[in-house]
Amino acid sequence: MAKLKFEIVTAERVVHSDEVDVVIAPGLEGELAILPYHTPLFTMLHVGELRVRKEGEETAIFVSGGFLEVRPDKVVVLADVAERAEEIDVGEAEKAKQRAEEALKGAPAQADLAGAEAALRCSLMRLKVAERRRRRQGGVPPP
Repeated sequence: MAKLKFEIVTAERVVHSDEVDVVIAPGLEGELAILPYHTPLFTMLHVGELRVRKEGEETAIFVSGGFLEVRPDKVVVLADVAERAEEIDVGEAEKAKQRAEEALKGAPAQADLAGAEAALRCSLMRLKVAERRRRRQGGVPPP
C-alpha cells in the first residue's frame, strides 16, 4: 500500500515524522483527509485534533492553528503549537481551562473576550485529545 511522508513541526521542534497511510487535519471548513496521491494544496488549520494513521494505529496530535501543505510525495504541517496526545499535561490543561473561564467572566473589552475565548477553545481541545487517547488505551479516569 502507498504511504505518505508526514511531518509536523513547530518553531521549537519536529513533533512527529513518519510514513503514514492517512492524515486527518482540522481545516477551517472541517476535517481534511489526505491520502497518498492527493492533489497538492496549501491551507490554514483550525485549532483541533490532527490524526495520522499507520497500519491500523492512530496517533492524535493537538494543533492550535498553522498551515498544511500537501506536496506530491509529502504532507507538512507547520503548527503554531502541537502536542502529541501522550505529551499533554491534563492537570495543566484543566488549569488553563479554569483561567480562561475566569477571564471570560470578567472580560470587559472585546479584545480580552476574544483572547479568553481562544484560550478556552485551546484548553478544551487539549483535554479532548488527551481524553480520546486515554479511552482508546482503556485507561481509567484520573482521581
